[in-house]
Amino acid sequence: MPLLARMLAAPLVIDVRPGAIGGLGELLCDRRIATEGRVAIAVGPGQGDSIARELGGVARQVFRLGEASYDGAVALGRQLRAGGFEAVAGIGGGKTIDVTKYAAHMAGIPMVSVPTSLAHDGIASPVSTLRHESGTGSYGVVLAPVAVVVDLDRVRSAPGPLSTAGIGDVVSNLSAVADWELAAADTGEPVDGLAAAMARSAAHAVLGAPGPSTSDGFLTILAEALILSGVAMAVAGSSRPSSGGDHEIMHAINQLYPGTASHGELAGIGALFCAFLRGDAAQFAAISSCLERHGLPRRPGEVGLSAEQFTAAVCRAPATRPGRYTILERLAMPPDQAARKVEEYVGAIPG
Repeated sequence: MPLLARMLAAPLVIDVRPGAIGGLGELLCDRRIATEGRVAIAVGPGQGDSIARELGGVARQVFRLGEASYDGAVALGRQLRAGGFEAVAGIGGGKTIDVTKYAAHMAGIPMVSVPTSLAHDGIASPVSTLRHESGTGSYGVVLAPVAVVVDLDRVRSAPGPLSTAGIGDVVSNLSAVADWELAAADTGEPVDGLAAAMARSAAHAVLGAPGPSTSDGFLTILAEALILSGVAMAVAGSSRPSSGGDHEIMHAINQLYPGTASHGELAGIGALFCAFLRGDAAQFAAISSCLERHGLPRRPGEVGLSAEQFTAAVCRAPATRPGRYTILERLAMPPDQAARKVEEYVGAIPG
């Protein structure tokens, strides 16, 4: 009998609304997640503690996380395994979600994602971005979060641009899918049509949403788009639908100049630059307009980088993801050519 369908790794529960935290206690008692209620909570340095207090006795133990490092995630995984926990909820920003996600992977238990900001698509993806001895790396996990709870009131309380920096990450899907299709044309790499469609649809939903970025309507669209991006990666079995030359540039900046800007902000700039390199005027204009409308950076100087530093990151970028083919690999620009393209790119940005 021919295969008529495929199994999709998708969250059991998605709850995006104001006050969603109020239903978290009941969710953590769901027998599909923890049959005996042995649930741990991992919280970041922001709003996590206050949410944990609201949950009262639901969690058996609360772990307070420090740096978003690979070693920290492994250590938490050992603690979860040693404690016999059935599930863990990660409550906090993107770094907290990434550490908890990988720790759950190490412990072999499901993870509930409770982001307090919408900084990147890691809130529902099967990938964790973690710092290690040489910079940052992306680490796959067996299962994406089993549930995602986004309280829009909490998101609005996130510090500064972190609450909506994921705008840059989700619109970078357009660049990532374009790079994937470029790889298909140049190298024969297969494209998963469903994953590409999901990633592209998520990006267009945000591109077409007028805002304001603090409204319930826009934040709901952004949260759902980030979740859809994460599911697209699970469908593809890799980060390919949401990570192309844009993310290679982001990883290179993090390696060369750590602490420059957030994941979403750098992904947005990387996507805009890659659209420029591909000569896709329509995509360049759409991404530029969206980033400007929501106050996200578009130029290297807006994230504290000189043109020379951004050029160095562009030249280093292909080495961050060996085997991935994007517009950067096709052009294989030497430093002098890359410097000219960066100068032309900055000059092409309107406003």
